[in-house]
Amino acid sequence: MERDLGEKDSISPSEIRLVLIGGRWAGKSSCGNTILGEGRFECGRTRTAQSEARHTEVEGRRLIVVDAPGWKCSLSLTEIPERDKQSFKLNASKCPPGPNVFLLVIPIDCAFSGEQRRIVEQHMRLLREQAWRYTMVLFTCGDILGKKTIEQHIESEGDALKWLIDKCRHRYHVFNNKEKSDSSQVTQLLEKINEMVRHNEGSYYEVDEQTLNIIETKQREVAEKAEKRRRRAEEQRQQMKTVLEGECPKSTETLQKLKIVVLGSRGVGKTSVGNTILGIKETEDGRRTAHSVARQGFVGKTEVTVVDTPGWWKSFLVYDTTEAIIEEVKLSMFLCPPGPHVFLLVIDADGSFNANHLDAVTTHMELLGEEVWRRTIVVFTRGDWLGSNTIEQYIEGEGQAMQSLVEQCGNRYHVIDNKNADDGTQVTELLEKITETVAGNGWDHFAPDEEIFLTIQEKRRQVEERARLRESQVKARRRVLSGSSNRLQELRIAMLGQRTSGKTATGNNILRKGVFPTCENMHCQEEKGEVAGRSITVIDTPGWWKKSCHWTQETDKEMVRGLSGSPSGVHAVLLVVPLDLRFREAQQVALEEHMNLFDTSIWKHTMVLFTYGDKLADETIEEHIEREHSALRWLVDKCENKYHVINNMKKSDLSQVTKLFEKIEEMVAGNNGRLFSPDVNKIHERIEEKFRRCQLKNVLKQRVEEEYRRRELELMTGFRETLYKLQTDIKENVASTKLKSLIADMTKIKAKGIGQKKKGGKEKEDNTDAIFSHYIEKLNKDIMRSTDHLGNSMDFLVPDLKGSNPAPSTTNSQSERKRSLNQSSAPFDNVLRWLSSLQLARNPESELTLNFSQTSGYRSVLPQDDLDLDTEADFLE
Repeated sequence: MERDLGEKDSISPSEIRLVLIGGRWAGKSSCGNTILGEGRFECGRTRTAQSEARHTEVEGRRLIVVDAPGWKCSLSLTEIPERDKQSFKLNASKCPPGPNVFLLVIPIDCAFSGEQRRIVEQHMRLLREQAWRYTMVLFTCGDILGKKTIEQHIESEGDALKWLIDKCRHRYHVFNNKEKSDSSQVTQLLEKINEMVRHNEGSYYEVDEQTLNIIETKQREVAEKAEKRRRRAEEQRQQMKTVLEGECPKSTETLQKLKIVVLGSRGVGKTSVGNTILGIKETEDGRRTAHSVARQGFVGKTEVTVVDTPGWWKSFLVYDTTEAIIEEVKLSMFLCPPGPHVFLLVIDADGSFNANHLDAVTTHMELLGEEVWRRTIVVFTRGDWLGSNTIEQYIEGEGQAMQSLVEQCGNRYHVIDNKNADDGTQVTELLEKITETVAGNGWDHFAPDEEIFLTIQEKRRQVEERARLRESQVKARRRVLSGSSNRLQELRIAMLGQRTSGKTATGNNILRKGVFPTCENMHCQEEKGEVAGRSITVIDTPGWWKKSCHWTQETDKEMVRGLSGSPSGVHAVLLVVPLDLRFREAQQVALEEHMNLFDTSIWKHTMVLFTYGDKLADETIEEHIEREHSALRWLVDKCENKYHVINNMKKSDLSQVTKLFEKIEEMVAGNNGRLFSPDVNKIHERIEEKFRRCQLKNVLKQRVEEEYRRRELELMTGFRETLYKLQTDIKENVASTKLKSLIADMTKIKAKGIGQKKKGGKEKEDNTDAIFSHYIEKLNKDIMRSTDHLGNSMDFLVPDLKGSNPAPSTTNSQSERKRSLNQSSAPFDNVLRWLSSLQLARNPESELTLNFSQTSGYRSVLPQDDLDLDTEADFLE
């Protein structure tokens, strides 16, 4: 515990203000009650939905405690709703003028991993760096320690927790909330807080006024927009109710049977919604929905069929979703013949919703056809997490993506609290909205295309046939090798794969202990252990990015180092591939780029290790291989049908690890006992050559970009000249006809009276000229922008490979730039000829999309590889 370096003040502060922050279910509310000496905050399974302040007198001092809502420990800051980020910043304003201390609550009974460190760091960044000066770690579940000290626990937990303690300047305390009668733990905490206040010279955390004003302004705007949306939704419903009153006999007859399909991403509560509608109160087992399933029940007198569907990953397009899930989503509409009346699109109200999520929803929903939107209602789950906010405030606060989704569904939405399933009014109101939606579609059902069903059935038949053939081939091969394989007392295993594929978790599972960190690993790590009577060495290597622009020579060399660390080599290279995402061309290209660094003999020693085995459900791995993209079959064939599936959710199942060892022993026997030992020098030469090719490809890509920008500039300039000419011609034609029209007009004026004039002619002429001027001015701005961009970017063109041609200057005229561009084409021709002689892998990620810019009436879109990094704009914009 940090001690005061200066002279201690004998007078304690007359008021202590503290804010409890941390993850959900960490024990914040319970800590608040322990500090206050009474149950002032609700705890247990009741969540803290909004900041609450309580105060009391302790030893003659005023003590103010603010209990803040917890963050979701499985989500990064970019996945948290905007209102939660704003509210977190406002916590400090609940105890003006500001808190003396933030008590960061960390439960001892849960591991504090690298992922937890990242989430804490992101949230603290919302409060700015100065917040660490006022932060103390408050450990809960102190009874878990037993005879171990908190210092021993900190040291045993690893680098992530030690980082946190260092960040808080070694200020920490332990609570056992089960022993609330032990007042000494509160007394000791207050002493540490006093010491911290003295060290900070009595200062406190001050809320940034500008930030406070921005948030309050945004919240007012959101509240106003939310009220407008609520009123509009009510008006829409009232209009439909009026229609229904006139069609009461028709509606009663039609809704004797109601068919509903529930859709959404994973983990949003789709199954809970179905159970709540049907009044089913069975406890969910936490397993994911693997197949579309229809269940029936009665709600009042209406027979309701609810079809539950497998979910997709929230941030991934349908392009990355496995074929099995795509098929099940399509089949859902055939499980309630003759077709569903309505689709419920489930969105979790305690998560963020951005443009990526909108794209994911759109691409998956439109698997059922574009007409699906007319029959879709957005159902928001976890309504209890909204607190005092309305669902309209969530919609408006999340931004354009969420608003666009709700508008796409005709402003039809409903919020449901699955924790409060006994509240029948929420189901009654939902069924009313469903009835109104069905009436708005003429009381008809959604008619699915039977051709889709027949196509899926035929594809499944073919998949089963190919899967049986592959399985028989694997069994035959294993029978041959099993007779010649020997049990090896020592196995060295190297693991390769793309990031987030599950390498690290699998390494821990193989060794039966958590030796590899769960955070992102940029270096090779070798760990050993005794497993199933064998000495096992596992080498975890840095994962590669799918996009080639993120690769570096250093990471490639580090990956190679893992496979070349032992002179004798490795028995097996496990190529880790997750089962929950599709393996397509982009993944194949990235994999080949890395595997090609080694000698082709590596494939003889490589086995595909499929992770996320729980995602298979009752599907065989062979069916998965045959159903998926041809790129996956290419990989399995490349490894000569050597593959294995592991489920890291079943760490206690030793058999899946021992079966892996047996397959490795068979592979070693097939290689006549030889191990894979790469030639490091040759590999480093290939790495150098690989990145030279990448550099030259980037040069060519930039040259093509500049050429198209130049052509765009020429087209815009030509179009502007055409507009100038048309404008001039129109003015000349108007001038030439004015004399003739003037004589005619004068004659009419004399006939009708001096006070009357011809109307519209001058206005029409002025309006036409204004339109031309507007577009010419717009083109001038676009041309200026394009010229500046072309000039600036040409400064960075790589000069002649022989060093004779300097980069073009931005001060040159346009004609001079053209001459410079043409004169400098020779070296690029040389580069082109050189590249044409190379066998370059086709990489869809680096292909250039060429169009012209929207601002000019044309389009010019050049793809940019986006880094998956949090920016300051994510924290408050």
